[in-house]
Amino acid sequence: MTTEPAPGQIPLGRRVVMRYQLPAGYPQPLTDVIGELVSLDPPTVRGADGQVVSVTPDRVIALKAIGPRPIRTREIRALEAAAADAWPGVETAWLDGWLLRAGHGYTNRANAAVPLGDPGRPAELSTDTLHRIGEWYTAHGLPLQLLLPDRLAPVPPGWRTWNETLVLGIDITNFVLPQGPPMVRIAQRPDEAWLRLHRYRGEDPAAQHVPEPVTEVLTAVHEGELGFASLGLPSPIAIGRGACTTAPDGRRWIGLTCVAVAAEHRRHGLATLVCAELIRWGNERGATHAYVQVSAGNASALELYRGLGFLDHHGYRYAAPHGGE
Repeated sequence: MTTEPAPGQIPLGRRVVMRYQLPAGYPQPLTDVIGELVSLDPPTVRGADGQVVSVTPDRVIALKAIGPRPIRTREIRALEAAAADAWPGVETAWLDGWLLRAGHGYTNRANAAVPLGDPGRPAELSTDTLHRIGEWYTAHGLPLQLLLPDRLAPVPPGWRTWNETLVLGIDITNFVLPQGPPMVRIAQRPDEAWLRLHRYRGEDPAAQHVPEPVTEVLTAVHEGELGFASLGLPSPIAIGRGACTTAPDGRRWIGLTCVAVAAEHRRHGLATLVCAELIRWGNERGATHAYVQVSAGNASALELYRGLGFLDHHGYRYAAPHGGE
């Protein structure tokens, strides 16, 4: 059994319905507004049209948290376009509504085709289109793999899928930005210490064999700006990558990736600090929203981002023909 939080316990940024009394002279005594909770003192809600409704507490009849607003397909496509610009690889091409990306095989994101579609038309999924996409990847020495966001394209018949991923987003106006001088350094390019922590994800280098990061892929962005965050001196103990890109609908996003904390320094809020500073950095560069992409099985990362106020937006998975690498 679950219980709704009391009005005073509803976290800011949650979607709510507020019923309140109208002033004398209106044809009806009460009305409702549905939207994001901006403040509790006084009760303030931002509706889907952007209009802000603020009333005195004595006029509020009810304030109740409700489920997230349904995400439209066009919103998924727009965010995926911004995310693709954040990881474009080193070579791209368009084919029948698919954005093809090649990045020397480093990271799935930079080496997968994503169905962003053309204006007013979804990406093609015919046998001929898939064959030509496969030829492009073969010419680049890479296996064929697709990144398939919810509702943008189905899994081709007989293909295997892996790495179910959740995309979470937040309106930065609902995020408490850090105050005071930053402890986190943000550079335009990663240095050797940043790359070392990123490579091993904070674990013991002697205990694992992982490929070296491909700096050319890490530092690639399409019509955007990158920031590489480091916390700790002389060598970082926590890092992250932020990419500011603009979606086709005009919304500017800061995407957080490559967040890692040295094993001996975990559970002390360092990842939260790095993410918060990257969001502030992005906001200073015009970002109004932030997103993260998290493996569906990564419970600790999901706890971190949901604790920061991120809400589920959509999901995606990778797909490849059976027998492919």
